[in-house]
Amino acid sequence: MNKKFTTAGVILTAGMLLAACGSDDSTTGSEGSSEGAGSDLNLVEEGKFTTASSGLYKPFNYEEGGDLTGFDIEIGNAIAEEMGLEPNPVTTPWETIIQGLTSNRFDAILGSMAITEEREEQVAFSDPYYYSGGVIFVREGNTEIQSEADLEGATIGVVGQSTYDTAAQKYTDDIQYYNSDVVALQDLTVEGRLDAVITADVVGFEAQNAGLEIEMVGDPLWIEQAAVAVRPEDEELLAAINEALAAIIEDGTYTEISEKWFGRDLLDVDLEGIEILN
Repeated sequence: MNKKFTTAGVILTAGMLLAACGSDDSTTGSEGSSEGAGSDLNLVEEGKFTTASSGLYKPFNYEEGGDLTGFDIEIGNAIAEEMGLEPNPVTTPWETIIQGLTSNRFDAILGSMAITEEREEQVAFSDPYYYSGGVIFVREGNTEIQSEADLEGATIGVVGQSTYDTAAQKYTDDIQYYNSDVVALQDLTVEGRLDAVITADVVGFEAQNAGLEIEMVGDPLWIEQAAVAVRPEDEELLAAINEALAAIIEDGTYTEISEKWFGRDLLDVDLEGIEILN
């Protein structure tokens, strides 16, 4: 695929683009063989592809009207359907999401989890299904934080156990933890609570579009690759996910979903010269 992503592209598309689940209803999944679809994939519930996210990461995964929705949810649904399975997204706390996976509570994490070396020691990742930038946001009109260097000793808000948490620890010991990036950004607008929030560019831009008086500082600190995480031993499931992901990219389903949520294809990026988080 053609990968074009530049800092200018991030800023120019801030209004429409661009770091982490609940129904238990049961119906019969599509049959891919005489034994039933997914019978050889080590699924927690036969015929269903059960995926987990925090459900607190708008616009990627969140609840609306009692239902889970968002980019992650729709991509997960499309992957499940391509595999001949019933989508079954659920929610779980982000801080313990990997433990939930390894305890067989669900089949995969599909909730904007970035690939990192530390996580690769515990899970196996699919091919990336989107790229986004980790960025600094401050309250509108803030003149004290103009660059990454100004984060030294600042009060920074992040979601715990996230890549943004790891980044914040490089600059300060004064870190405020949240269950939701959106809530952290809301607190950022209250004078005296936070100096900055580190989160995904698209999450901050979505908050700006919703009326939050915040602004991005400098260029993206890095680009991260979001992927589906499975248990390391589930090699057949991982292969099926990668095959399904490639299929929905090839047939245009992926682009349709991405453009619906962000006005652009989140895989259409240029990674040349950009630090890739790992």
